Amino acid sequence: MADPTTLRDLALEVARAVAPELRRLAGKTPVERTKSSATDLVTSADRWSELEIVSRLLDARPDDGILGEEQTSLPGTSGVRWIIDPIDATTNFVYGLAGYSISIGAEVDGEPTAGVIVDPALGHEFAAARGAGSTCNGEPIRVSDQVELSQALVATGFGYHPDRRRRQAAGLVEVIPRIRDIRRGGGAAMDLANVAAGRVDAFYERGLNPWDIAAGTVLVREAGGTVGDLDGNPTDGDFVLAAPPGLRDALAELLRSVEADRA
Repeated sequence: MADPTTLRDLALEVARAVAPELRRLAGKTPVERTKSSATDLVTSADRWSELEIVSRLLDARPDDGILGEEQTSLPGTSGVRWIIDPIDATTNFVYGLAGYSISIGAEVDGEPTAGVIVDPALGHEFAAARGAGSTCNGEPIRVSDQVELSQALVATGFGYHPDRRRRQAAGLVEVIPRIRDIRRGGGAAMDLANVAAGRVDAFYERGLNPWDIAAGTVLVREAGGTVGDLDGNPTDGDFVLAAPPGLRDALAELLRSVEADRA
């Protein structure tokens, strides 16, 4: 069995190696193409980052599997699978706006085990390993202790397709009056890291992918929070709710009432 802290430390080493070049390229790299819609951007830096991350991980652990956003898919034989978002929040990256990040998660036999999210613009390094807690720049972090829905600061995101955005915005109109406020950072990975650090109280979004949440799931859980769908079950991203235990049920009920999981 791979040691969770060993996987965490490797992921952090790799993310640190890639971060300076992404910081240099941010705001200077044109859009190369789009994917699922005209607003789903890809740059040459996304592809470079993924190739660099994959190469470094496989140099250290050649038998591991890989799943990357930019189409890297290797089965592996070790029971360890790395799930990589080479640049989460590519739109922020293209505009030179903080909030983009490198997200590297590791599963062992399908269980989220280690995760690292590095913010190249601000120099924040979030890291977690199962059973070892979560840190930011080496200091322990915890989710907030908020239990009052009306006082909760909640992060969210929106899908790429116009119809989905319209439905999500309609639900948000019903959510905002019942909470403290909404934050929209532009990247699910950093939103999850911010939940882990107590910088926001909770996060929800529909329409994510495994690479968006793999590292953040470990961060939030090891920081004392919960991550799952509206029923509290494990999720691969179709609907994600991350929150402190004392806030989760009330927020889930509110989101269910506005059909956020169907938007």
